[in-house]
Amino acid sequence: MTARPEGPAEAARRPGWPAAAGYVLLFLFGALQGAVGSFQFSRGVAHVPLAAFCFALAIGVTCGACGRGMRSAAGTAAPAAGWLLAVFILALPRASGSVVITNTLAGQVFLYAGALSAAIGVGFGLTGWTRRQVRPLPPRGPAPLRRRTGT
Repeated sequence: MTARPEGPAEAARRPGWPAAAGYVLLFLFGALQGAVGSFQFSRGVAHVPLAAFCFALAIGVTCGACGRGMRSAAGTAAPAAGWLLAVFILALPRASGSVVITNTLAGQVFLYAGALSAAIGVGFGLTGWTRRQVRPLPPRGPAPLRRRTGT
């Protein structure tokens, strides 16, 4: 028996394809947040790095919401991994000696608070996902009476 060649329409109907595409998009969304934040982290008011705090909060909320939305551990980790990869690549010094994320208060807040916020967001996403997986306990009450049969 020969198998029919699979076309693009049949390949798109497989159940794993949309989930994999979703995880790739979440990774890219996290990387985009990291790239934008790396260039805009120093904005603030009166030497208070407000943008660094906002970008750190944004990646934490993103990780938590994506984990709950995808209902998987990979859904929480994908944006965090994209953010970490983009930020730490941009934090490395170039051959010419220039850096994108400087060693200032704003740069340190962006790096450390963002990494901590991503970790907290992953934790919140995982707890929300695992709570849904637990079956409810049976209701408590008096045990049903059993009738004796026989002698």
